[in-house]
Amino acid sequence: MRFWFKKGAWASKKGWAAIKHLNPEALRSIAVIRHTALGDMLLTRPFLFELRKAFPKAKITLSVLDHYTRGAPEDLVDRVHIVYRKGNDHLSLKKKIENLQDLGDHDIIFDLADTSRSLLLCLLNKAQLKIGFPYKTIYRYLVYDATILRSDFVFEAELLLHMLQLLGIRTAHPPDFHLQPSAPPCERPYLVYFTGASTDAKRWSLQKFKQLIAEMSGAYPAHDHIILKGIGDWESISELLEGNEEKGNIKSIQIDKLEETLAFIKGADLLISNDTGIRHVGIAVQTPTLCLFFGTGKGSTQPFRYWPRYGLHDIVYRLDGTEVEVETAFAAAARLMDGIRKAKKITGNDLGKRQSS
Repeated sequence: MRFWFKKGAWASKKGWAAIKHLNPEALRSIAVIRHTALGDMLLTRPFLFELRKAFPKAKITLSVLDHYTRGAPEDLVDRVHIVYRKGNDHLSLKKKIENLQDLGDHDIIFDLADTSRSLLLCLLNKAQLKIGFPYKTIYRYLVYDATILRSDFVFEAELLLHMLQLLGIRTAHPPDFHLQPSAPPCERPYLVYFTGASTDAKRWSLQKFKQLIAEMSGAYPAHDHIILKGIGDWESISELLEGNEEKGNIKSIQIDKLEETLAFIKGADLLISNDTGIRHVGIAVQTPTLCLFFGTGKGSTQPFRYWPRYGLHDIVYRLDGTEVEVETAFAAAARLMDGIRKAKKITGNDLGKRQSS
């Protein structure tokens, strides 16, 4: 094997020497560190799917945090290594180190986390090749053998695939999530709205969401407009429903199981949400999405990093980072609905031609 780059990546002398001795057919063990919540975990699926295809004989271990196991793609790996973080204050330092060392030695370690904990995992476990995307340049020299640049202007799922492309591995585009749940049967087409988010800074105001849902229900009366309630007690949607009771096509639902959530989102014509894991569910199951981005603080999400530039996905944001207006969100949703209508018409015509032939 060899590294395939001229610019945009880095490899140490040790890395260049090590990769020459790696044989794809001979690789037996690969570790992937991904310490993140549901949304980013779903965006890891294309990486793991391509990794499996490239190294079919290797045993793949996925390292996750104990409180971020929901949505872990266990179907794409052979082993899940859990790093205990919550409620482990009673553990001795020795036990904590042993937990990290339980990741084990591997032919290659891919660090898709770039956290202090993932750095420790790389340092405490051996590998012929360690690949990551550290934000701080110093870590490339202290921890890794090869690194790629992590850009806020590249869709996250595609960015992860750069680590495989660094090794010359051809990957699919659009990314293949290898996830096709069966949509539930329904009498009427429906749109889904999710108003929750991990932090208050990412939540579009409920009053604006309420107005948008009311306008969409009037513009698309043939659809049911379903508000998906989050699993947290604080994710109340009562304010969104107040005053909309007389509208027969505005409804609400709560789904606790991830498998049912995947199927429900799969069946929707469009998902409108804040920047949250549910939006990534829509991307993963190939449902059109509209995402609302805003925020001016240090922890604000960068919209281009979570915007697939393929399929029927769109984002709305203001250049100053403040909340977008309802009219802007409605116009974007209407454009998507028009694109969805055209796509369905084309698909139906193609199906008719195949049946007649």
